[in-house]
Amino acid sequence: MPAQSLMTVRQAAESRRAIRKYLQEPVPEEDLREILRQVSLAPSPNNYQPWRFVVVRDPDLKKQMEPVALNQRQVISAQALIVLYADMEDVLATVEEVVHPGIDAVGRERFLAAARKEFAKQSVEERQRFAHGVAYIALGYLLLAAESMGYRTSPMLGFKPEPMKTLLGLPANVTIPALVAIGKGDEPGFPHHRHPVSRIARFL
Repeated sequence: MPAQSLMTVRQAAESRRAIRKYLQEPVPEEDLREILRQVSLAPSPNNYQPWRFVVVRDPDLKKQMEPVALNQRQVISAQALIVLYADMEDVLATVEEVVHPGIDAVGRERFLAAARKEFAKQSVEERQRFAHGVAYIALGYLLLAAESMGYRTSPMLGFKPEPMKTLLGLPANVTIPALVAIGKGDEPGFPHHRHPVSRIARFL
């Protein structure tokens, strides 16, 4: 059985840190699958779910990824790397899969026709920008889900996208919002230093 959540959402948000040094303890596959199951519940416009993941645990592959990820030490230190990528072309090729089974036949055909018509107006790059933005919602869920199950993470935005896609065998059209190192932390990380709500929000 995978590990159970140890924290509330609030506790996970308050305890999360960007961790770059990890204990050399494996992350069980069942835990990784449970984290990604929780991530799959993230909100998605029209249920398109354009996020996809590559979970890298192979030491040799991580070594190859290290220079492509600008030699960030957590690439090697972490027991697993989760590569979050967005693929709107895959969504459109299999769009029938995202239609809720509770929708009747007429509603189903209406939804499929509207989706195909809307995205047919856009270039691959425009469709991908939409998917890329939606995938960041999944990133937030991933960090909190991992933290709640006792794992530390480090989201990485510094890497070379095209070589990374080649290394992982990803299609040319996809984009990669982030790499996420995950494992049992071996350092406390810096405490939060964030703006107060009064600095970042207006209430009208």
